[in-house]
Amino acid sequence: MKARIVAPSSALGELKNLQAGLELLGSWGIQLELPQIANRRWGYLAGSDGQRLADFDATADLWACARGGWGAARLLELGWQPPEGLLLGFSDVTSLLWAHQASGRLGALHGPLVTTLAAEPTWSQERLRLLLQGAAVPPLLGRGWGGGKGEGPLLVANLTVATHLLGSRWCPDLEGAVLILEDVGEAPYRIDRMLTHWRLCGALQKLAAIGFGSFEGCDQDSEQGFQLEQVLQERTESLGIPRLAGLPVGHGSANAVLPLGRRACLDGDRGLLSLAAP
Repeated sequence: MKARIVAPSSALGELKNLQAGLELLGSWGIQLELPQIANRRWGYLAGSDGQRLADFDATADLWACARGGWGAARLLELGWQPPEGLLLGFSDVTSLLWAHQASGRLGALHGPLVTTLAAEPTWSQERLRLLLQGAAVPPLLGRGWGGGKGEGPLLVANLTVATHLLGSRWCPDLEGAVLILEDVGEAPYRIDRMLTHWRLCGALQKLAAIGFGSFEGCDQDSEQGFQLEQVLQERTESLGIPRLAGLPVGHGSANAVLPLGRRACLDGDRGLLSLAAP
């Protein structure tokens, strides 16, 4: 397998995490191709829009995004097209993952960035290695919020980024989907505002099931307001669909890789998210 490292979002900064991720990928026998992204910068971005778009002018089996931050959505304006092969990333890379899925192609993987990969727990690293080989991976365990089972194509996203794709042609079909959301550094009232927007758009009402990953740093100002979990519960309870929370997905201590578009089953009673065989 040949992997090309791309930087569609923020400038890289400290390079030791990048190097650690490259070493781990290389230890799996993956051939690595690294364009000139390490010290490239345009403001807070990893190069100009044209430079970041040009990172995709190649061929590869795996497109591994170096880091998140901001900037990937700007490439959609320039006509970014999903490349052949697998696309790996999360956070700001949600823009490209969802555009990839909206195009009708499979191969978008919501999972660690190259700069976060080495810090993943061993089980999460092994899960990624297995999935890249086309092998089956075990279910993920969260906290069930009831509602029975829901099945459908899997969608995974950063809530903030996905909210800004609603109504665009880069938003995948939500009808009957199993949706997993995560976020970082957003106060509960902002989470409330975004989920309310999803409700007003009719987006949440289309889902077969919904789950939540980690929401790191999202309870910071809730002493005299709602706790994060109260917001997530209240904004989804009336949907009448299976729900769970606490999945090891997102900016927390583990970011288990999940393939977009794969048939998934969310068991809200047992708190399990399982994938159909590849």
